[in-house]
Formats: sequence, structure tokens, C-alpha cells
Amino acid sequence: MAKELGEFLKTRRARVRPEDVGLPDLGGRRRVPGLRREELAQLAGVSADYYMRLEQGRGGGVSEEVLDALARALRLDEDERGYLFGLARPRRPQRRPRRAPRCASPRLLSLLESMRDTPAYVIDHRTDILAWNRMAAALTLDFGALAPDERNWARLCFLDPRTTEIFPAWEHKARETVAFLRLHAVDHPDDRRLAELVGELSLKSDLFRRWWNDHNVREKTHGEKRFRHPVVGELSLSFQTLAVLGEEDQVLVAYAPEPGSASADALRLIGMVDAERL
Repeated sequence: MAKELGEFLKTRRARVRPEDVGLPDLGGRRRVPGLRREELAQLAGVSADYYMRLEQGRGGGVSEEVLDALARALRLDEDERGYLFGLARPRRPQRRPRRAPRCASPRLLSLLESMRDTPAYVIDHRTDILAWNRMAAALTLDFGALAPDERNWARLCFLDPRTTEIFPAWEHKARETVAFLRLHAVDHPDDRRLAELVGELSLKSDLFRRWWNDHNVREKTHGEKRFRHPVVGELSLSFQTLAVLGEEDQVLVAYAPEPGSASADALRLIGMVDAERL
């Protein structure tokens, strides 16, 4: 994790401009984007030599005070700050790595089925799609027709060209998927399947490899998502992510349109078309 910590610090340092943190612009061309190592070290109150060792992956145990100072100097958001602390203090590998369940509980399946007009699905920290309802499949893909190993949003985004048709803002969807994976990877250093997924996508997709190396991290909480459907065209839905208590690393993602909107009418029509196929 020391190497990952160093890479993360480099990428965050490169995006902070001197004027963003109140440093004077002395003119002339800067050889590096963002802050120099010495400038960041000064802002964080540590020696330049100590900070250089951190970026080079040679730092030892980093105190909470130093991590706090670095987070402030780098202007990290909440997700990035948590990721920084996770890199500096990774979980100890378990003797017998715990395997996250690849299925949802019967209670959760019943809940999904009851959400007849609401597209919803359950994913884990690997973006494996563990369960879904009919409206989610009607809106996006027939997950049941996919092989179990293909039911993964990261793999679908980068290896299945259909996702570029489903998501008009495909790049945003793909980038946030990479950022979600990167954020949760720090909490699962012993997850062999997650490591294999990252390795496979890095080999098969230049975009994934590039965005993974950007070290951007983002939790999936709420927001807006645009979809393109072959029957109704484009529609915009808001989504909310809910943690599944009692099932570690599982979250339920549900989508809903603005009441009375054209997207609400479009989603209703999708449900009617799907019902006619029964």
C-alpha cells in the first residue's frame, strides 16, 4: 500500500495550483503541474525529505496528524480523505480471506420484486450485480441472460459495447464506476476476485487502465442518470443508494423520475411494454 499511497499523493498534488492555496505566483514556467513537493510539505508542516519518502513509497507509519495536514493541504473531499487514511493504514490480510456473498438474501429479493414501478438492483464492492427487478432489466439489460461472471458493471462498461447505447453520458458512468472500485479496493487488499477484475480490465481496456491510474475515488450515493431506451428514447432518472444492513458491502440502488415529467411517462411506458412480453 505504500506505493499506492505515493501514487495517490502525486496525483492529488498535481491538481492543486499554487494560487488555490494562497501561494504567490512568482512567474516563469513550472516544471511540474500543480504544487511542488517542497510547497506541499511546507503547507502540511512536514519536512520536504519526509514527504518525498512518502511519495516514493518509503514512508513508515504515518501519524493521524500528518494525514490530516496532508488532506487539508491537498484539499481532499470526504471520499478522498477516507481513501488516504485507508492507504496509510490498510487492513491486515485475513488468514482465510472472507468471500463476500454473490447473492442477495431472500428478504432483499422480495423487496426488489415489490418495487414494481421502480428500477432497482443490488451490487457489491466489486460492482457485481447480485440481484435486480424486472424494471431494472427492462430499463438497461436482461441481466438474467448474462453469464454470472458478466453481471458486473465495471466489466459491462468497458467490455460490452451495448452500454455506450444505454448510457448517453457513457464516459461519466464509466469513470464513476472506476472511482467506486478504486475507493473500495483499499478496504479489500486480500480480495483475489477484485484484483483479477482490475487486472483483466487493465489489459483489455486502455481507458480503464488510464482512469484507474488517475486514482480518482468516489462513493455511489445519489445523483442523476440519463438512459437511452430503444422504445422510448432518452430519459433522466434520479438514483439513491442504500446500504443493506446485515450484508456487508452490499448496496441497493433505486431509480425514480421526477413526478409528472416526460421521463416519468417514458418509464411507465417501459413497464407497459415489458408487461406485454409476459
